[in-house]
Amino acid sequence: MNIKAFFITILVLSAISCKNESKKEDVQVWRTKKLAAENATHNQLLDIEKEQGWELLFDGETLNGWHVYNAGAPSVWEVKNGELHRNVELESEHNEDLVTDKAYENYELVLEWKISDRGNSGIFINVHEKPDVGTAYQTGPEYQILDPNHMDHDVAVKKSGCLYGFSPQKNEAITKSGQWNQTRIKQENGKVEFYLNGVLTAVEDFTTPEWKEKISATHFKSYPEFGQATQGKITLQDWYFEVWFRDIKIREL
Repeated sequence: MNIKAFFITILVLSAISCKNESKKEDVQVWRTKKLAAENATHNQLLDIEKEQGWELLFDGETLNGWHVYNAGAPSVWEVKNGELHRNVELESEHNEDLVTDKAYENYELVLEWKISDRGNSGIFINVHEKPDVGTAYQTGPEYQILDPNHMDHDVAVKKSGCLYGFSPQKNEAITKSGQWNQTRIKQENGKVEFYLNGVLTAVEDFTTPEWKEKISATHFKSYPEFGQATQGKITLQDWYFEVWFRDIKIREL
């Protein structure tokens, strides 16, 4: 090999090496959690999700599709930074549980939430609005949301992901203060499954005599409408604590 050919070969190999090294660095950079979080998109559906029948329940900009239980427009809820936020600096004369305009029966619901320190909230399902029923929790079973620092956190049937007041976590799912968590609720023919951060935390069949027996053994027996339906509206609880929701989407089954 002459000297000219030798140097050309060296230059080509060097260019290939630099290119491969650049690709390696790019892969390593984009695999970091920090940059992945910074480049995440929220309140949007992928094309594949649209094909699968998913719909957004929160557009990240407005409260369209939601209203206050037995009332109209909310006053303590706001949209801020693409998140549905319960603003604790605002006060209301009555509880402002946030209810979907539409009722659902067989569906899969997915959303993300974050709760304030010592905070308490929840997601009610199968909610029915009636003038003589004061709040959503008097009709709909609750997917519990509770900060780990809340005084009730050690009560087994009150941990996040529980079917509130009825059963402890079926499998342990851990949450940390100030972090986002993912909830998935699936209901089909009255049978419900709760998931927290990918872990199955509750299973119940609202069509069985056993479910009615469970109700009669709790304080919910005082509410004749509670747990009777297998379809209804989805509700985000207003319990006077700061809470955030995003990426709320649903797929009817």
